[in-house]
Amino acid sequence: MSRVLITGIGVVSAIGFSADENHTALKNGACGIDLPMHLQSKYAGIFPAGEIKITTEDLKRKLGIKDASVTRTTAFAVHAFAEACSDAGLTGEQLASGRTALIGATTVGGMCLTDELYRDANSDFSTSPFLSSYDCSSVFLYLQQHYKIGGLVDTINTACSSSANAISYGARLIKLGFADRAIVGGAESLSKFTVNGFNALHILSTEICRPFDAARQGLNLGEGAAFLVLEKEENIGDKKLYAEVKGYGNASDAFHSSSLSDEGHGPFAAMQEALASAGLAANDIDFINAHGTATENNDEVEGRAILRVFGKPPLFASTKSNTGHTLGASGAIEAVYSIFNIINQEIYPTLNFANVDENIGFVPVTNYRKLKVQNVMSNSFGFGGNCTSLIFSKAW
Repeated sequence: MSRVLITGIGVVSAIGFSADENHTALKNGACGIDLPMHLQSKYAGIFPAGEIKITTEDLKRKLGIKDASVTRTTAFAVHAFAEACSDAGLTGEQLASGRTALIGATTVGGMCLTDELYRDANSDFSTSPFLSSYDCSSVFLYLQQHYKIGGLVDTINTACSSSANAISYGARLIKLGFADRAIVGGAESLSKFTVNGFNALHILSTEICRPFDAARQGLNLGEGAAFLVLEKEENIGDKKLYAEVKGYGNASDAFHSSSLSDEGHGPFAAMQEALASAGLAANDIDFINAHGTATENNDEVEGRAILRVFGKPPLFASTKSNTGHTLGASGAIEAVYSIFNIINQEIYPTLNFANVDENIGFVPVTNYRKLKVQNVMSNSFGFGGNCTSLIFSKAW
């Protein structure tokens, strides 16, 4: 089968409005988590979040979007999608080809406008401009229509593993001959829907999150978007290459709707499957971009699963301490960060770590360093036990 190579990336997050800005922020150990300025919620002054410091109106104006029904989620998607396609040098003709797939992921989608839709539903209006945007797939239908994508288009929602699954699905389409290229990624915006939901679970922290720290109190939500352009090796020619999508694994421990089994069966199986599909041994992995949400359950279970797979674990860290947990976009954003590890031969620290959790007994990377990086594993574990691990490898 053909190798699947990455020829374009685009990302927007709380630490940067472009791939270059995100890379610089990671190198400098920047944290984009603070009390949100633009989120309309009674909890905005209580729970820090990785908010992108731009109003939805200014963001849409920057992108030339005048349609009132276009949500903040979709606007982030447009921004990152355009950067990735431009970076890969994709033409309008290529986007319109039936051999170009778009696989997107989100959890909140247009539900960031729940209040607006509810208001219209209780008014005398016969319809609402927000009705068409409320569907989860509306984000990627907009991209399909706006950019005239000619091939398969799909939306994946498996909670926090959504865009990791979008990446693996796009890679499979290419390997199985259903597409020559796939634009894959995810988008998410902060909303009352998600803040209220996570608050109900009692896993939001009133402090900036501390992944893997014994004193961790919970996660911080975040927002953003990222896309990767995946292409069939035979069609790339002399394009620049970022990395190869080397392996992927998806498993479910089906233990609980919002937590992982104590033994970490799902994470263990996903990592094992990713290694097998990549044809790699555990000791071939140089670095793990951990799911690392800073919740009590996730960090302990992920740590236990990593120990089961690797014995002595490779170096690992969680970039959610930079961006917050961007839910359906996190797998794609962290895939871009994994690519940065490879192309720049460097790794980025977990911020705010101070106390070793004796239940798992290991320590994430806490300082920026240069490192020989050939293979990076990126973990994304979602509600319902839907667990996905991706492996990115040096392509040259």
